[in-house]
Order: sequence, then structure tokens, then C-alpha cells
Amino acid sequence: MPNAPKNILIIKPSSLGDIVLALPALTALRKSFPNAATTWLVRPTFAQLLENHPHLDQIIPFDRELLGRAWFDPSALGALISLISRLRRARFDLLFDFQGLFRTASLAWLSACPKRFGMAHAREFAHLFYSQKVPREPHRIHLVDYYLDIIRAAGAAALEAEFILPHNPAAADSVAALLRADDVAPDSYAVLVPGSAHSDKCWPVERFAALAARIASDFSLAIVATGTKAESHNVEKLAGLAPVPVANLAGRTSLAELIELMRNARLVVTNDTGPGHIAAALGVPMVMIFGRSNPARVAPYQRPDCIAAIDPDRRGDKPDSTDPKHHIALITLDHVLQKARSQLSTK
Repeated sequence: MPNAPKNILIIKPSSLGDIVLALPALTALRKSFPNAATTWLVRPTFAQLLENHPHLDQIIPFDRELLGRAWFDPSALGALISLISRLRRARFDLLFDFQGLFRTASLAWLSACPKRFGMAHAREFAHLFYSQKVPREPHRIHLVDYYLDIIRAAGAAALEAEFILPHNPAAADSVAALLRADDVAPDSYAVLVPGSAHSDKCWPVERFAALAARIASDFSLAIVATGTKAESHNVEKLAGLAPVPVANLAGRTSLAELIELMRNARLVVTNDTGPGHIAAALGVPMVMIFGRSNPARVAPYQRPDCIAAIDPDRRGDKPDSTDPKHHIALITLDHVLQKARSQLSTK
């Protein structure tokens, strides 16, 4: 292909769920430009998600905490200068900033890549640093579609959405050992994710506890609950309230192990949070519960049957709703249980 790129950079440092939603763009780029090397700039916390991906050649760590101190810490300033120098030496000829913030867009500009694609409506004046600003089509609300539209503007043609999360045998063995220690059969468990980085995205823990009891009795599944170490209090409260045993894996798995935990689950019920987006990408039976966040933008891609939300298709294109009727506490136990039952009956 004439003028095909040789060296592509994706900038998407965080968050976990948003990185998952950008994975189809990575695969579409490789299929569209098979001879190009592809690099991803990502926070070290999330790098395991991308390791051994068949369509990725290199990972560059973006230590946000360290680099954010560059204006007063000489060592951080040195790290920032080193990162910029590394990006410039790589001579990227095509770059995509899927983060859309000042820090990532300015880094894209400092890389000296001549073709820098980003969102036309990016925040913090980030769009000023792009050579190509891609508007979102009114009917293309989902982030997966928008990311694919951005790479299409750069000439990508293979645009089928495909999520790839490579299997990690060592991580799978570790998860199996964790489950055995809690007397959980490795092929007969449901995963509940009761936490989130945002408390107003959390379905009431009391309802998760009631759901655990119903899943255990109705579907004969063991209950596993997980989340980050910071969210462990949600899982502890859930385990304390549930009238059935709950294996508490919050903060006890690496990201690679979390992926394998989700991969083998019979069912996942989750708030709108990173582990839930991993489950969605893996295609496992699941229910994702939405409050203020707009399902049309970030719900399991092309899986409307997985959504537990009020008015999921009638919220427009805004990321969040301030309408009280969309409060997550208004999602009933019966609503979620019905969705779960539907998911398990079609497996």
C-alpha cells in the first residue's frame, strides 16, 4: 500500500475499562497495516492487559504519578525528558491519542509525529495538538465505534470490532489455586464486582448480597467477589451480608489473573467498572449495571441483553446523566436477576 505507515503509536494510558474498549482499534490497525510496527503508551498499572497481544509490538510505560511531578522534581523532569526523547527517536509516522487530555495530546505533539489523530471534542484544549481532529458521528455513540472511526480517518479499512485478551496459562494456574483454597470449583462459579472507583456507580451492596443468594440457589454456582484492594471493603461487606459463602478475591489477583478469573466464570455481574469491561471483552455471560453512566457509550459492545439500566437507549450522547431517575439504586434485584437468568439460559 503506497504511503502506508511503518510505525504507529497508540496513546491510551488509562483507565482499565477504556483501554479494553480501545482494543478493537489495535487489532483493526494491524489488519489494515500489517507491515507497520505498533506501540502502546500505557500506565504500568495496566500494562499486563496488553502483554503478549499478537497485534502489539511494544509497550511504553507512562508513569503519570512520576511525570506529574516534573515541574518541581528534577528526577521526574529527567524521566519526562527521557520519555519525550524516546518517542522522538522512534520516529512514529502515525499516532492516535484516544485519551483526549492535555497531557496526552501535548505528548503526542512533542513526539514530532507528523500525523496525530484525536477527538475533535477532546477536553482541556487537547484538540489543538492534533493534526487531524475527528468528529463523532451522531449515530456512533459507543466508544468502540468512535475509536474505529478515528483510525478509519487515517486510512484503516479492516474495521470489524474484535477483542483479544491472550490466554495466560501461568495466571490461569494461579487463579485455579486461589479458587481451590476457597473450595470453589474452577468451572462452576459466578463473579460479582460490587465496587467501582466512583461510589455513585455502585449498585447497593445489600442487593449484591441478595443476588449472591439467588445465584447460588437458582443456578448452583459458587460465588466469587473481586475488585481492587481499595474496593475490598465493598467485598467484605458483601461477604458479611450474604447468606451464602463468598470467596473474597479483592486485591488478591494480578491483572493477568483477573482476566483468567473472568474468562472461566459462568456468570459475571458487575458495576460499570474495569473488571466488568474485561468480562464483556471475553464474551462471558454477564450483566453490567448502570446508573449515571450512559450505556450507549460504554456498555458491552453489541450485547444489549447484558445491560441492566433505566432508559439505556434514550439518554442521548452525553457520558453521564444527572436525571434522578437514572440513579443506580433504582435498579431492582428482580431486574438484574432476570438479566442473569437470560444470560445463563442462552449459554
